[in-house]
Amino acid sequence: MSDVDAASGFAPHPVPVPGPAPRPDGGLRVDLLTREFPPHVYGGAGVHVAELAAVLAQHAEVRVRCFDGPRDAATEASGVTGYVTPAALSGANAALATLGTDLVMADDVAGADLVHSHTWYANMAGHLGGLLHGVPHVVTAHSLEPLRPWKAEQLGGGYALSSWAERTAYLGAAGVIAVSAGMRADILRVYPELDPQRVHVVHNGIDLSGWRRPAADDAAARAAAETTARRYGIDPNRPAVVFVGRITRQKGLPYLLRAAAELPPEVQLVLCAGAPDTPAIMAEVVGLVERLRVSRTGVVWIEEMLPRPDLIAVLAACTVFVCPSVYEPLGIVNLEAMAVGLPVVGTATGGIPEVVDDGVTGLLVPVEQADDGTGTPLDPDRFVADLAAALTSVATDRERAAMMGADGRRRAEEHFAWTAIGDRTMDVYRQVLDQT
Repeated sequence: MSDVDAASGFAPHPVPVPGPAPRPDGGLRVDLLTREFPPHVYGGAGVHVAELAAVLAQHAEVRVRCFDGPRDAATEASGVTGYVTPAALSGANAALATLGTDLVMADDVAGADLVHSHTWYANMAGHLGGLLHGVPHVVTAHSLEPLRPWKAEQLGGGYALSSWAERTAYLGAAGVIAVSAGMRADILRVYPELDPQRVHVVHNGIDLSGWRRPAADDAAARAAAETTARRYGIDPNRPAVVFVGRITRQKGLPYLLRAAAELPPEVQLVLCAGAPDTPAIMAEVVGLVERLRVSRTGVVWIEEMLPRPDLIAVLAACTVFVCPSVYEPLGIVNLEAMAVGLPVVGTATGGIPEVVDDGVTGLLVPVEQADDGTGTPLDPDRFVADLAAALTSVATDRERAAMMGADGRRRAEEHFAWTAIGDRTMDVYRQVLDQT
């Protein structure tokens, strides 16, 4: 039950883990509270926390508190504590069980100077921990429950609990970090009681060293990557559109599958898509894929979670990355694709326009959306047609695609490096601490 987009290799991957160290920033200790942390990473929030923890360790003592049980001894020794659901709630609604874990976390943050929670799963741990121990609570907004009403299909009454937990934590937070300006606007629209001065923008980042296609002069690495791509059924000699993400309403996969029917026959469609939210959306996607395969070749569906090296090989074998989301606060997958040198065709919604430089690093597809929280395109046929046209224009011009991809890599390097994001996060912490 991930709270954000599937990203970062579409599978868990190792990242640097901070270790308890002397407090270099005036004795500051920060406790990061999260559902996801390696090796249990399901989406972009887990990637974000792992990378943020590593870079913040250069400035402060960082302790990570996460779900999914104890980690190995070395990881725990480095300052990471994994929690299990309290036994009394093991069979409860998933949202209620989450709040039970939050209570244990809240007790354990004693001694922290500041607590920083990520996603509704850990928001109440930060809120209650801050109240209990008299320290400020900072929230990073990766998504907003009121803008994902389809989760009621998944959680039932638990959606009411998750929405309450998020709202309570946001309104009580000393500071809120939005991962994009678009997300900041959404926060202030959904929670108008918030003081805008308390809502800061700090973009998501990308581990540039870990996301790079094989060098042009490294024949062996390029051959190995091509072999990997072929193993998954991709023909590197044909143009290809690639999608990476969970099968959830917000990702817009059904719109992409309809648009794919309009692509030229030589263009492959590669779907790295799994972890469906509900049986209903899975059935819809299965039906659309089967229908597509009747009319065209080169429809590749990879449902298993790929390790990062395999995903990089898959991306490198493709021509253009697509993000057809109807709700996307930023989209780490877009940054990862850009770092590997792919142009991105994405919906002009949420934080995507802050990542994709339209006409330079990819193309933005316009969309008019319902304002009922679902993000549903008001004219879905027009959206599908515009998406198909944008993908066709990039996928069939491989020279243009390569130029856009190179510009995308440069943009990722210049604007989304983790070092700068760590510095900006520390600035937010200092502002919050100065005001409390």
